[in-house]
Amino acid sequence: MNLSDLSTRVLGDKKRWWAYRARKKELPESYLVAIDGVERYLNLLGGITKGDIIMTMLEDLLDLFQQSAADGTTIRGIVGDDPVEFVENFLSNYEEGRWINKERVNLVKAIERAEGIEDAGAGEGSS
Repeated sequence: MNLSDLSTRVLGDKKRWWAYRARKKELPESYLVAIDGVERYLNLLGGITKGDIIMTMLEDLLDLFQQSAADGTTIRGIVGDDPVEFVENFLSNYEEGRWINKERVNLVKAIERAEGIEDAGAGEGSS
């Protein structure tokens, strides 16, 4: 990625972030308090490292809250009886951006490498 592409991406991401924040401020107070709580939990739990996926997730969340506010859906109508379960289910739609997925792949590869070493070592002593 050249400098021009990088600056366009950074500025684009920044514009997207500020647009998101401006839209969020338009929410009624109770929805704003709720979405702030959901965001906080997503940030702590999510472990998403890709900025574009984070922004897509937040924009999708905001769309849900904006539409719910427009329809008169209550906060509990959005998150249900268990807000933790709601957030964890919501987050499952964005799995590809989570750092833990990369680590899961690394773990599987390490075990496969270890098996290869083990198998090679087992063949040495059996002649």
